[in-house]
Amino acid sequence: MMRRPLAPMPKSGPRYNEFITVPKVRVIDDEGENLGVMFTQEAIEQAAEVGLDLVEVSPNADPPVCKFLDIGKYKYEAQKKANIARKTQKTQEIKEIKMRPNIDDHDYDTKMKKVHSFIEEGDKVKITLRFRGRELSHQQLGMALLQRVAENVAEIAKVEAYPRMEGRQMLMVLSPK
Repeated sequence: MMRRPLAPMPKSGPRYNEFITVPKVRVIDDEGENLGVMFTQEAIEQAAEVGLDLVEVSPNADPPVCKFLDIGKYKYEAQKKANIARKTQKTQEIKEIKMRPNIDDHDYDTKMKKVHSFIEEGDKVKITLRFRGRELSHQQLGMALLQRVAENVAEIAKVEAYPRMEGRQMLMVLSPK
């Protein structure tokens, strides 16, 4: 009988066959039946008789739980699951809307439409109010504008970071409810 060449220790994924270092393991066969606790070498031999590998599925148990599996197929299916999980996850972006403290009504409405669309898509919105020149001495106008924005989006968003000054800018962050 030809032996498989000794492969390097797996860097990621479960340990299998000769890489299982504990002396005794709890064994589950390929039909899912519990064979009980046995010596690791004996379990590896039984798995080889069936034509499968002994794979450590629960290394933190006492004794570790091992199963008769095809290691290549097991790794392939785990990789497919990880790829599907990565595709379906939604990353939340931070969109930025820039305004000035003396913004006109129509410009304000246009910016608010964009804020609504960003929040409905599930993104956070950072509202930046930039002050220039003497506007800096009238910060209460900027604070009033940001309060107006917060009131307009109150039913679909909550204020995550309340208005604060950073240099010549006033910032506020909104997130979807």
